[in-house]
Order: sequence, then C-alpha cells, then structure tokens
Amino acid sequence: MHIEPFGLERWFAEYEHKADIMLAESGIRSLDADHFDLNPGKLGYVIPTNGDPEFRADVGERYDRSADEVLFTCGTQEANFLSFLSLLGDGGHSVVVTPTYQALHAVPEAMGEVSRVWLEPPEWELDVDAVANAIRDDTRVIVLNNPNNPTGRYHPQEKVDALYDLAEDAGAYLLCDEVYRLLADDPLPPMASMGEHGISTTSLTKAYGLAGLRFGWLVGAEEVVEGAWEWKDYTTISPGIVGQHVARQALGEQEDGILAENRDLAERNRNRVREFVESFELDWYDPVGVNGFIRIPEAFEDGEAFCRGVVEEESVVLAPGNLFGYDRYFRIGFGLPADELEEGLSRVSAFLDRRV
Repeated sequence: MHIEPFGLERWFAEYEHKADIMLAESGIRSLDADHFDLNPGKLGYVIPTNGDPEFRADVGERYDRSADEVLFTCGTQEANFLSFLSLLGDGGHSVVVTPTYQALHAVPEAMGEVSRVWLEPPEWELDVDAVANAIRDDTRVIVLNNPNNPTGRYHPQEKVDALYDLAEDAGAYLLCDEVYRLLADDPLPPMASMGEHGISTTSLTKAYGLAGLRFGWLVGAEEVVEGAWEWKDYTTISPGIVGQHVARQALGEQEDGILAENRDLAERNRNRVREFVESFELDWYDPVGVNGFIRIPEAFEDGEAFCRGVVEEESVVLAPGNLFGYDRYFRIGFGLPADELEEGLSRVSAFLDRRV
C-alpha cells in the first residue's frame, strides 16, 4: 500500500513549533481541563473496546441509531480511517468531493480508485450531476465534508439529499465528515440519521474545543461499524478511558454552554477576518465553521510563496492553498482566542502593506 505524504501535517511540522502565532489551525480554541472531572478511576482499557454500551446508546440516539451502530474512536481521523478500511479494505472505487482534508481522499486512494469532484470558486457550490457522472458500478462510498474544510461552504440540505439518493441508488454509502456541523447556527441533520446508506464521522475536536481528548465516533450501518471495529483491534484497540470519561461530561449538562460559547467566538472572529479581507480587497466565500479560504493578491507567485513569506517575516503560520489543490489561495483558521487572532491579523496586514 502506498499513501501520499500528508502535506498539511508536513507544513505544520516545518513551521508550527517555531512560529509565534498559528493562524492555520482548523479548530476552535481549546478548553481548559478544569472544566471537567478528570478522574475516571482505574486507568485500564475501555471495556468493551468499542466503547461503553450505555454511552454508545446515548450517542446513537442523536442519529436514531442503536449502540451497535456506534464505534468510539481516537478522533475523527481514526473514524474516517477505520470507515475506509471497512468499506475499501479489499479495494473498490470512491467518489470524493474536493477540496477537502487530505485524509479524505488520500486514504481511499491508497486502497482503491478515487474520482474527485471539484468544487469551483468563488461559490464552491456542489455539482450533484458531476457526482452522479463519477459513480461507477464498483463505487462503494461517496465522501463529503460538510461544512467544508478549507472553504467553509455549508452544502444545503437539498444537495445532501440528492447525494444520499445517488448513494442509495448505487448501493453505496455516503460518508460525511461532520466535525464542523455543530458550529453552524442551524445545523443540518447528521448524515447517519438519513438512512442505512448514511455514515457520520465526528469528534469533540473542532466544535467543542477538546482536541487533546482524541475522542470521536463513527455512526452507520452495523456491518460497516462491525468491520471498522475489527480493524480497530489493530490500531488503537479501544478509546482512551480519560477521553470517554470527559466526553460524557462534554455531551451532558455542559454541552449547550460549550457550543453556545464556541459559536459566539466563531461568529465574532469571522466578522473580524471579514474586515481584514475587505480592507485588502481580497476574495473569499463567507464561511461556516472556523476556516476561510482566501485568494492571494496577484503580486505573489502562489499560495505557498505567500505563506512562506508571512511565516518567515512575521512568524505567523497560514496554510497554502496548493495543499488543497488551489494554488492561488490560502486557508486561515479563526477559532483561536480573539487577542491571538488580532495579533496574527495585524502581522499579516503589516506583511501585505510592505508587499502589495
């Protein structure tokens, strides 16, 4: 099996630890641990290893699914990886809507064939007909990230419904990475709640500000979940017991407060980035979530040259658009604390003042 190097992670490895400000982070600012009781008792394995049955049942209710249709994972990354192993472990064809997080197309490409359906600027609108034309007799999964990373485009319900119908007609699954869903003011129903052909993956990372827990889940048809669990025996075996303990609290009485606070922060920061974009007459699609995809000024060769200039001169990390297939763009993350965002934008503004 050959898999492409993860470009974004290699970019972070080059710059993240020595730069002052991280404006490429794709999640909301992290919560302090003192929000939670951190003592789960004995630090053994979670038993059974797919997650506590009562807690899985609670999560499953959010999707009108049973406990046996839920698997707890180490973040959304593992949920997606195990889903692809379950669906594509012996090969097969996937249709992936891009641009998107690299793992959502690189992992299926390592296992089989992938047809990528590209969103086009400036609106990044989903072309359902293009997805339909990409489906083959051996298509096993259609992959969507909604709201989309990096563009922030939230595909509307009628488009999602159309993709679900395509998957059902093809005897395939529609997998939706929904890590940003609950940052929307009016979230769409989760994919796994739409029927047997829907798969939802998510975690407490992006919307809840709990990246360090590494706690996520996969929800879908029992055969898909069972296959993913079999592969999980060879990866992380079980979710972390501390993560599961804190996740119960985050999804309990604290949930509404956490999400309300995070949505408010995302909205205020989005407004501030919008001011920055407009002040330099840059172009972007007004995003849902905490990522924006901004077109670089014409004075720069490409997004990578622009981002290298910013980090080397101003010690601010941005994500080059070429990592997502669009070399005239860069991704900015605005989920961090407002004062850090303000300082980062000030430095990027100083860079642009010198160069444009």
